Amino acid sequence: MSTSLRRWRWLPVVVVAAVALAACGGGSGDDSASGGAKKITFWLSTAAQIQGYTDLAKEFEAKEGVKVEVVNQPYDGYQDKLRQSAQANSLPDVASVPSLDTIWINKLQDLSATANNDANKIRKDLVTEQDGKVLAIPSDLTAAGLFINKSLFTKAGVPFPTDPAKTWTWDEFLAAATKVRTATKAKYDLVYDNSAARIRGFIYNNGGKGFQLGDDGKYQKPDDATVAALTKFKAMNDDKVMPKSVWTSGADPNALFKSGQVVAYYSGVWQVPDFADGITGFEWASVPTPGPVQATDINLGGKVVAFNNDKTASAAKKWVDFLFQKENYTKLAQSNGYLSVESGLALKYPFKSPAALAAFDLYNKEIELADPISASGQAAGTKLILEGKAVQDDPTKPEMAKFINGEQDVQKTVDNIVNGLNSQLS
Repeated sequence: MSTSLRRWRWLPVVVVAAVALAACGGGSGDDSASGGAKKITFWLSTAAQIQGYTDLAKEFEAKEGVKVEVVNQPYDGYQDKLRQSAQANSLPDVASVPSLDTIWINKLQDLSATANNDANKIRKDLVTEQDGKVLAIPSDLTAAGLFINKSLFTKAGVPFPTDPAKTWTWDEFLAAATKVRTATKAKYDLVYDNSAARIRGFIYNNGGKGFQLGDDGKYQKPDDATVAALTKFKAMNDDKVMPKSVWTSGADPNALFKSGQVVAYYSGVWQVPDFADGITGFEWASVPTPGPVQATDINLGGKVVAFNNDKTASAAKKWVDFLFQKENYTKLAQSNGYLSVESGLALKYPFKSPAALAAFDLYNKEIELADPISASGQAAGTKLILEGKAVQDDPTKPEMAKFINGEQDVQKTVDNIVNGLNSQLS
């Protein structure tokens, strides 16, 4: 059953739930008799990154006299709950959301004053803007990157770069990894996340522009450098450089790297907390992403939006502005372990692991240096949502699996990816 069919079949349930939410009052704040908001609600969904918001909510109440009720919603069903709340006219006042939704996008306030405040230094290329209005500001960034088994490099006596401004090429990295593997009798040079987003980073690093939206709103035929990068990636899956099982049969690259038998792992910053506590059998390190093009795949950890809930609207915008003021956002990023959306901050993260602290420092430097194409994937997704469209099932993973398995050539692979993307946009 298609996603759209499932959505229509569930519509009656959604409507019933919306009525129920309207009856119980799902989100809006409490107004005083004088009409000034005394309480607003802030929804988010997170496993651990909440302390920074809780601390700032106390400071905001002390300064502005407005209580911020921070509500951590379960991830499963979060988007549906927002839709139901919109239908019940019971949206929260502010929310951190994984993506915008056409059901409630017309209820958002303009956050231009905060986003364009030069004192905040928010990256303009990452805000969601439509018709001159800023609809969302990202709370934080995620980025793809490379980890190594530092113990194996040390044992083999092979050096590695530590400064993103002096990174290595993919060919130099692979030569070094093979040298480490053979010297230490490790099993593989590299494991690589089975992800369409992650392979975008490989394409960009190798000079390709990947699968980009054209002026006609359709995904375009990729350039020759992209085709060459995909061909190179396929060749790396030879069960020596990389195990074919990750991309063809779902083997877990995280577990393989943690086994200590893999020289390096291409994944992303979200692995850092897990590695900080979960790897005890060897030393690991985050190292500069190989080039020749200095790029990664930059995504957004969450998008902060403010809903226009009548009497609480002004307080909601004031809370958002408070969050992104340089001093406050610095506290938020440090407490929650965020990669910053503001430039020039001196962040001190609370990790005890030196490797984790070094990793965050390196990721922040890499994002500062990354080619603008690094954020184009998430930008395309946002553009489509603003147009009322979305790619629900990216065909890159299954088509690359067929290519790696020798079931089709590279031209058939890129044709199927482009056609598969565009078939969801009509």
